[in-house]
Order: sequence, then structure tokens, then C-alpha cells
Amino acid sequence: MSRVGKKEIKIPSGVEIKIVDSLMTVKGPKGLLNQELHPLVSIEINGDIANVKVVNETNKQQKSLWGLFASLLNNMIMGVTVGFEKKLEINGVGFKANATGKKLILNVGFSHPVEFNAPEGIDIKTEGNVITISGIDKQAVGEVSAQIRKIKKPEPYKGKGIKYVGEEIKKKAGKAAGKE
Repeated sequence: MSRVGKKEIKIPSGVEIKIVDSLMTVKGPKGLLNQELHPLVSIEINGDIANVKVVNETNKQQKSLWGLFASLLNNMIMGVTVGFEKKLEINGVGFKANATGKKLILNVGFSHPVEFNAPEGIDIKTEGNVITISGIDKQAVGEVSAQIRKIKKPEPYKGKGIKYVGEEIKKKAGKAAGKE
């Protein structure tokens, strides 16, 4: 039995879950999210409690789908009520970021500024050397932050580049000078 899948999911007030054919739709104060359901997974809604069910609870593949769809439903509910946010930090002399609308312009040591266009549903803000990516879809927020980090990964000698706030960069020792 899946530990994550067997937990009941509380549906807060203001959130509406609809299942039509194999499409699950979660609507809340921040927006609307859709997810295609696997044929072996079903969702039962009783008042303000949702339960994820599978056809065979002892099958290994179905147990993993059980936990997956329970997590997806929980993340969708959190997204339409609270939203998700990731913060990136820019380190380096002369490195800076500027967000204008859906466009992020990064000056990170290249010969030209790098432009990054945010997809639909993602908001990007900058404050000093911190970039904040927010939205209602957890997967999209994580993917966009990973793509921005990939533009200039932090290097291990001085730590210059784009990293997540709180991420520890293991520093390497440079060349030993004067060994003869």
C-alpha cells in the first residue's frame, strides 16, 4: 500500500475539483490547473476530502501511480490556493538581472546580455541580485528556474554564477603556486 497515496487530501474552501472522462481540473482563487489521469487511477471526492484509488493496491506499478497522482493532486491544490516560488541568486562582479514584464535580461559575463522569455503563467521579479520565479504550476516554476540557472551555472573556484538561494557550492582549491 502506498503511504502517500492512502492519505486523504483535504480540499480547502474556494477550491473546486472536477473530473470529466480522464481529465482532472482544479480551480481555485489563483487560477485553474489540468491534469490527465492514468486509466488505472481514480479519484473519489466526499465533501472536502479527496481520496486517490487504484485498481490493484498490491501491483508495484499501480502503487507508484497511486502515490504520484496523490502528490500531483496535492500540488495542484496548493498551487491554486497559495502558489509556488523559487529564488535564484546571482554572484559575480558586474553580474546583474533586470525583469521587465515577461522578459528577464541577464548580464552574467558574456559579451552580450542574455534574454529569457518567461512562459505563460510564470512571473519573474528581481530585487538586487535575487531573481524570484513564481506561479501556480510547481513543475513549470521548477523548470523555468532550472533553465535560468543553466544560463550561467556557479563555477567551483570563486562561486560566480546563478544559484538557488541557500544552495551550497563546494569550492575547489586553485592551483598551488610556487611548488618546486
